[in-house]
Amino acid sequence: MKKKWIIGIAVFIGVFLLVFFLYKLEIIPHMAYDNAHFNIPVYTSSIDKDNDGIDDQTDMLKSAREYLATKPKYKSQYYGSGYPDDEYGVCTDVVSFALLNSGYDIMNLLHEDVIQNRDAYQIELVDKNIDFRRVRNLQNYFQRHLISLTTDTSDIAAWQGGDIVVYETHIGLVSDKRNAKGIPFLIHHASPYQLRYEEDVLTNSKIVGHYRIS
Repeated sequence: MKKKWIIGIAVFIGVFLLVFFLYKLEIIPHMAYDNAHFNIPVYTSSIDKDNDGIDDQTDMLKSAREYLATKPKYKSQYYGSGYPDDEYGVCTDVVSFALLNSGYDIMNLLHEDVIQNRDAYQIELVDKNIDFRRVRNLQNYFQRHLISLTTDTSDIAAWQGGDIVVYETHIGLVSDKRNAKGIPFLIHHASPYQLRYEEDVLTNSKIVGHYRIS
């Protein structure tokens, strides 16, 4: 009887740990809540850069999801067109396509800024086809030209869907979905093994920048 009890406890612990790890690895989807659940007003931009009837903040979110709906496979490679024109991409492309389809050609915008401010970027060999796909360069550009916001994720009202979030070696977009604590999900492309592009992982790495189109 005692042996069966011990086996039962061991099985229970094993199942619990399995479920826990599957949850942490985002294999089991996390519950999602919206701004209204936390009485947080949805931020709407006063700008519509591409004049499509959708404000920039909403457009960023919509455009990122439309790009990721094509289910790009994770691979880093060079494109003579700058923007990937096949089924592959990396983390920076999520943000770049969100900006492009909201009316901001970040490839040319960043290139012009690099030419005018070489010392600020410290790029040895300037190449507009790849420079805008580097996290460090985007961080530099956003710090100089966008609204810089808090990196404190406990201030949940300061985080809105469509914001840009930068890590030391990664970048993504803030989702309008939130976890039970009110912390937003992250819309991103991190690896070939990623099951979904929108995950409850915003706080998994050190955030170095949080930006919004001005």
